[in-house]
Amino acid sequence: MKNNIVSSPRARAIIGISVVMLICVLPLHGQGEEEDWDRVNSNLAIAISPSLHPTATYAGLGWGTVYGAGYNLSKHHSLIGEIMWTRFYATDKALAPIRTALQTSNINGHADLVAFTGNYRLQFEGKVYGAYLIAGAGWYYRIAALSQRITVGESVRCTPAWIWWGFTCTSGVVTSNQTLASTSSTAPGGNIGVGFTIRAPDSRYKFYVESRYHYAASKSVTTQAIPITIGIRF
Repeated sequence: MKNNIVSSPRARAIIGISVVMLICVLPLHGQGEEEDWDRVNSNLAIAISPSLHPTATYAGLGWGTVYGAGYNLSKHHSLIGEIMWTRFYATDKALAPIRTALQTSNINGHADLVAFTGNYRLQFEGKVYGAYLIAGAGWYYRIAALSQRITVGESVRCTPAWIWWGFTCTSGVVTSNQTLASTSSTAPGGNIGVGFTIRAPDSRYKFYVESRYHYAASKSVTTQAIPITIGIRF
């Protein structure tokens, strides 16, 4: 399996869908200018993503991007489709048993998370400031990749870190003669969070800050993170 998440058919499909959404949505903005609110919404942001236990044992602080587009049912109720990509870097605890077994420190790794979700947003906005609640569900694709292919010998004691990287264990030891560079998991998941907005003067553009909890029942180790997102809605 290739290390680069972009080479994954699922990831290419998700990214392709987001590009199509962007192309379709942008020409529609402004059709609601005669109303107090636009029918179409979209958002673009960057995110810093602290991971939570048990994910945090193997994947540290992450960063990434978020893009969304949807439909405003009213001034207070919206439906939104979003794609989120996050890169997490491997912790020392995740790499320690592999470095010890290979007797080298020249091994690194990371995890990429791509989430494609449908969400409902309940929002309350004044002329300048606003706040909202958001929740949704979707599919979460996670890949954990090492910096090189690893072949396991015999009698290597099994620890949870080996399982995180995709290796299997038998009777307390890592199954011998396995060669892996990465492992992936696709699982359903959900999210819930809160955000705050500030409208730019004489504009429909709004800056927003959001914190959202994401959970997915990923293989071996569940995915749990709280991205802190800073971006713009338009």
